[in-house]
Amino acid sequence: MKRNIYDDKPRERLLKYGPSSLSLYELMIIILNSGNKKRSVYNLSSDILDKYSINDLKNISANDLINIDGIGISKACHIISSIELGRRLFLKNDIKLTRLSTAKDIYEYTKYLFNDLKQEKFYCLYFNVKQELIKTKILYIGTIDKCTIHPREVFKEAFLSSASSIICMHNHPTGDVNPSNADIMITKSLIRIGTICQIPVVDHIIVSNNYYYSFNEHKEILDI
Repeated sequence: MKRNIYDDKPRERLLKYGPSSLSLYELMIIILNSGNKKRSVYNLSSDILDKYSINDLKNISANDLINIDGIGISKACHIISSIELGRRLFLKNDIKLTRLSTAKDIYEYTKYLFNDLKQEKFYCLYFNVKQELIKTKILYIGTIDKCTIHPREVFKEAFLSSASSIICMHNHPTGDVNPSNADIMITKSLIRIGTICQIPVVDHIIVSNNYYYSFNEHKEILDI
């Protein structure tokens, strides 16, 4: 009995049944496109997915991939670019004119951005006059214990987006969402500048995988 070509070839199966029908392993085969003299594309796909889970892939670096035998710069760049494209498409489609009114709403809506991160990332969310989210912008990526924020960049994006208000967010990789002295200082500074610019910073939310801390919910800590 002649075998159907769609049984073993991921590209053909994608064309016939759609991308949702493919396993993660098969999607990786398509991204890699080919193997090398030592390893087939099937082996390389298995090597990557044996070492990294789908959650790991969200934050994987090119250097991580290059350390896998048979994955060179070109293949690593293909994988990283595919992941980043998916992330940007998700953000672009997901944030359009979404109304978020509480810190909990914002945390639940954006926490996927911070899942299992090993470094601090600082985002600003920009809202129109109806408190609809018009833009999400990552401004800084820091080390595990330091993330330098400059107000100039925060408000530059606000003016470019014609935003009416701003909410800042960053993660604590340690899991402890209590604000540091540096967090309190930068929040006070941003609030003061926002008042002057008439683009208020209405909250600064610190997040971990399971918790959040809202400065707006703890206004007394700011004392301004």
